[in-house]
Amino acid sequence: MPVVVIDGSTVLDFVQDAESFDKAMERKFYSIDVNHDGSLSRAEVRAAFECVHVLKCTLGMPDAKSPRQLNKIYDSIFERFDTDHNGVVDMGEFRAQMRDILLAVAHGLGSAPLQIATEEDGFLQDAANHELEKNSAA
Repeated sequence: MPVVVIDGSTVLDFVQDAESFDKAMERKFYSIDVNHDGSLSRAEVRAAFECVHVLKCTLGMPDAKSPRQLNKIYDSIFERFDTDHNGVVDMGEFRAQMRDILLAVAHGLGSAPLQIATEEDGFLQDAANHELEKNSAA
């Protein structure tokens, strides 16, 4: 797992660079779209969130969720992404929700640099790579 130093501006700059952000979101979308039908099913969205262990982040506190509770949470996540309620998530819906999530992360990080362990192909790693590329081009 790579370790990066980022702050809110790192993530914000990445989201605001439409070309870089859109490319990264397309890459993520198509990696999640395992059946290659151009949309994300409920199962594909769930698998993506299970892969990044979102619900295992408990800050060291015991957190045993029942399968019913987990299903309810994953259904809620899917409903948040499927804004037109047609039963699938298209590229536009995915991009818009990821933009909102990353803007919330940027706001939460604030201006103090933090050292963060990221997933190899994770969204925060994309933001850190974007900043590195921008700085090396300058």
